[in-house]
Amino acid sequence: MDFLGIGFGEIIIVLIVATLIFGPGKIPEFARQIGQFVNSFRKVTSEMTRDFTRAIDAENLASPGKKKTGSSPTSTSSKSKSLENFLNGPGSGGKA
Repeated sequence: MDFLGIGFGEIIIVLIVATLIFGPGKIPEFARQIGQFVNSFRKVTSEMTRDFTRAIDAENLASPGKKKTGSSPTSTSSKSKSLENFLNGPGSGGKA
């Protein structure tokens, strides 16, 4: 099995060296910190996905009469401006 370009034997060697350097008491603490980081990273990415989905849904609900038959330069321009406003946040005036 290959994990991030590192084989099973190499992972075992890294764990042994880490145990020798930091001691067996610190390994669970490091694992816990890594787990907390991964959990917070997942939470942030899911919140961003939810926010983008809401923004796209709100834009689709705001203009229900428009057909999705292709992109004209004006609709692409307005969508990119809407995305810029969303990414810059409120009060920025849409300017980066």
